[in-house]
Amino acid sequence: MKILIVGAGGIGGIFGAKLHQAGADITYLLRHQRQKLIQEKGLTIETPKGSFTIYPKSVLADQLESIYDLIILTPKAFDLEDSLKSIAKASSKGLILPFLNGLTHLAILDRQFGKERVMGGVAHIAATITESGAVRQLTELHSLTVGSRTPEQVVLSQEFVALCKKADFDIFHHEHIEQALWDKWVFLATLAGMTTLCRGSVGSIEATPYGKEMSQRMYAECCSVAASLGCRISDEAQKTAIDLLTKENSPFTASMLRDLLANKTTEHEHILGDLIQQGTNGGIDCPLLKIAHTHMAVEGKNSL
Repeated sequence: MKILIVGAGGIGGIFGAKLHQAGADITYLLRHQRQKLIQEKGLTIETPKGSFTIYPKSVLADQLESIYDLIILTPKAFDLEDSLKSIAKASSKGLILPFLNGLTHLAILDRQFGKERVMGGVAHIAATITESGAVRQLTELHSLTVGSRTPEQVVLSQEFVALCKKADFDIFHHEHIEQALWDKWVFLATLAGMTTLCRGSVGSIEATPYGKEMSQRMYAECCSVAASLGCRISDEAQKTAIDLLTKENSPFTASMLRDLLANKTTEHEHILGDLIQQGTNGGIDCPLLKIAHTHMAVEGKNSL
């Protein structure tokens, strides 16, 4: 199986490098500066258990050919359009596997490629690119969940899962992958909403008089949006999420907070704004999400 990974950031860099170590046929699509750095110094992955460096195959957009069985998309949501332009020469063949937050990207990809070519994927990882260009995994959590959305995808989906089982990360197959996307979305929206509003970690929020209650209320609000659209979050998933969102002394934060503090572009429109729109479609008011979104919108204007 020939796999093209678009980008070597937190998701693409770490999971791609571990697949490379496991013997997978991986090629990275990179921008010129990133490619030059990796060709000269390698792609270094820093994990809680240690670091390693690989020297993977890479191409630029104008060098692409339509030879890949699977194209993995790993950009931030606001970079999806540019990513799709970059794979134009490679996208006439194979399946597309996106690891983006939210759900609206699926509609965009379905329109461009057809639903039968677009799988579903969820990545759970906290990572960042260091000043040296290394990709740093911030916690021990690093897992992928994938699933077929049409019968045409079943065989390749199973082959990819089997390949991932040889690599050093957790891999799960979900029969209802769009539900898995909802499970992550409502959790991430709460995590991002609360940690950006409070500019602090889960633990620091939980330690305040009303922090735990507000995290629970925001999560319940997000869950009500999913339920209104026929995608109810299971009791088990809710318990797991609440435990993570209200854990004492937890240093956990959303990448949106890290991006905010670094004055970088954030995904607030895609994680918070799109969920509010889904709530409107389902007849659900979202006052806490609207406060979080308003805060990020104001912060964005102030950073200009």
